[in-house]
Amino acid sequence: MKNHINFKLDTQMIETIHTYSEILKKDHNTILKEALELYFQNEQNKLAKKNQDDENSMTNLDYDEFWDGVDI
Repeated sequence: MKNHINFKLDTQMIETIHTYSEILKKDHNTILKEALELYFQNEQNKLAKKNQDDENSMTNLDYDEFWDGVDI
């Protein structure tokens, strides 16, 4: 696994990071790490919902049609 990733941020994003760093009294790395953690958590939630939706779409029967004729 590589330890370095090359990426570019535009000037406005860099200025925003500097501004929040000063306001929140956090270093740049902490801000970026927290932002990425939130991003990955959000994407994981989206994937979980998509998987659930895909699983639910395995049948086109509604609840009553599915259970019709089943005696409990």
